[in-house]
Amino acid sequence: MRQFVRQPLLARIEGLPILAQREDAIDANVYNLWRRLRLREGPHVELSLPGLKEMRLVLEDAAWAVVDGNRHDVPVLAWVDFAALKSRSSLHEPIACKVNYYHYMASHVRGKALERMEQAITRRLSRR
Repeated sequence: MRQFVRQPLLARIEGLPILAQREDAIDANVYNLWRRLRLREGPHVELSLPGLKEMRLVLEDAAWAVVDGNRHDVPVLAWVDFAALKSRSSLHEPIACKVNYYHYMASHVRGKALERMEQAITRRLSRR
């Protein structure tokens, strides 16, 4: 029987055509919630995004991506190049990164995805 090997998210999005790339910053609270969840569940986490059709958020150390489940998990947008991976001097400062837009409507999803991510992680961390 052949085992399915999951390809790292960064490798999956590398080489995809990017419509736009912008400098961005992730709120420190959201990033810190992700780090706590990562310690509990491991380096690959997937979250559903209620109200955003079949989209999911895939979180890994090197990248976060909103993927469209209706289209074979094609990325809609992705946060990459987190400054915290290089050095982080403080837990309360926003985390500089870049956001890649792979779909023309991705800018409408960005804020909602981060908001729902924070809610979903808070719910998961409160469960024991």
